Amino acid sequence: MSTLEGRSKSGLLVIDVQNDVVAKAHERDAVVGAIGALVEKARAELVPVVWVRHHDEGMPAGGDGWQIVPELRPAEGEPVVEKEYGDSFEDTPLETVLAERGVGRVFVTGAQTDMCVRSTLHGALARGYDAMLVADAHTTEDLSQWGAPEPAEVIAHTNLYWSFQKAPGRTAGTVESKEIDFWAR
Repeated sequence: MSTLEGRSKSGLLVIDVQNDVVAKAHERDAVVGAIGALVEKARAELVPVVWVRHHDEGMPAGGDGWQIVPELRPAEGEPVVEKEYGDSFEDTPLETVLAERGVGRVFVTGAQTDMCVRSTLHGALARGYDAMLVADAHTTEDLSQWGAPEPAEVIAHTNLYWSFQKAPGRTAGTVESKEIDFWAR
């Protein structure tokens, strides 16, 4: 159970699934499909879906590359949080958005695994949230030319190490999208 009092709901975070971010992502279509299915499941179960969208010098707000991929669309009333940093909580209204919806446990999906997804997971856990990584619903591009492991290895390693995370009064871990129960504790 999270350490956030009165925050018993789960929420689904969809991080940076934008045209430029996932254009060359590992298994892009499968990951976008898994996220899409989770979004529909969350909506059907009245679980808050929160979209996060990154912008910076290389990907300015408003451009085509900044747009959320065409396969996924925020529904009316679903918040879209704009960010400039890896951690989706940093200098954004994400905490307020989640508090208003009673969310104390987040299921994290999106891109890039080794950047914004990882930073947001750590940020959530440090802020008192239960933080679950959806193992088959995050991806990254190939950064091996700069010394990173191959994308499949980055994803596998992140799933492995996050499955062992925990903190006092909080839970963390990984879960496959087909195994998610938004209401179980």
